[in-house]
Amino acid sequence: MTDTHLPPLSVWATAQAAPVTQRKGRYLRESTAHPAKMLPAIAAHAIAHYTQPGDTVLDPMCGIGTTLVEALHQQRRGIGVEYEHQWAQIAQHNLDRAHRTGTDTPGRVLRGDARQLDSVLPSELRGTVALVVTSPPYGPSTHGRVTTGDAGVHKRLHRYGNTLDRGNLANIGHHRLLTGFTRILTATAPYLRPGGHVVITLRPWRENAELIDLPSQIHECGLRAGLNLTERCVALLGRVADDKLVARGSFFQRDFVRKQRKAGLPLHLITHEDVLVFRKR
Repeated sequence: MTDTHLPPLSVWATAQAAPVTQRKGRYLRESTAHPAKMLPAIAAHAIAHYTQPGDTVLDPMCGIGTTLVEALHQQRRGIGVEYEHQWAQIAQHNLDRAHRTGTDTPGRVLRGDARQLDSVLPSELRGTVALVVTSPPYGPSTHGRVTTGDAGVHKRLHRYGNTLDRGNLANIGHHRLLTGFTRILTATAPYLRPGGHVVITLRPWRENAELIDLPSQIHECGLRAGLNLTERCVALLGRVADDKLVARGSFFQRDFVRKQRKAGLPLHLITHEDVLVFRKR
C-alpha cells in the first residue's frame, strides 16, 4: 500500500560527465582548491526544473559560485553570499568569466555570514527569490586532493579556511552546524517569493565508520525554519551505463572503503547525494 504522505522521489542523472569536464571552461583553475564543491550538473538541473528565465536564484553559502554560474548560463539572475574571502573572490571571478563567455544576465557575490542575511542582502530582494540552491559544509568529511611522492600519499586542500575561525560553520562541530544551518534557512525564507523553492544537496558521511544521517537531520532543520518538504530526490554521483552505475569515488573514499572491507565492515562507495526540496510553509 502506498503512503500518500511521503514526498515524491526522483533520480537526477547528474554525473554522466566527470566533474572536471562539467567545470571545464566555466570555472577558474583555482576553483578546484575548494574542499566541497557542488557538482555543476546538480545546480543546473535544479535551476532548469524549478525556475524560468529571468528568475532570481540565491545561494547563501555559494563557495566558488557554482549555483550562480549555472544560473547565469540559463539566463537566471544569480546572487550569492560567501563567508570566506578567498572563495568569495573566486566566485566573483567565475561570474566574470560567465559574462565574458556570452551571458549578460546579472550576477553578484556578497561577502558575509549567511546566518545574518538581513545585514548582507539588499532589502529589495525580499519576496523575489524563485529558488535557493545550497549545500551545508561537511567539515572534516571533505576529501580534498592527493599528492604522491617519496614520502607517500599526502592529502591537501581538504580544509575550508582557518580551522581556528569559530565563525565558520565547518569548524564548530556537528550539532552546532545543525543549529547554524537552521538559522540560515530561517533567515532565507523571507527572501522567497510565493511558491519559491529551496533545494539542498547533501550526503551522509561516516565518523569512525558510523553513518551520520545528515539528510534526515537537515530535513528537521527545514521544518524548524518553517519550510515544508515537497520532494526528496537522488542526484547521482556516478555515470549511468547500459547495465550498471559507474562510481566516481575520490581516492580517499576508495581507500577508506577498501580498509573497512579488509577489517570486516562491508561498506560501499557513496554514489549519490540526497536532494531535499522545500517550499515555504
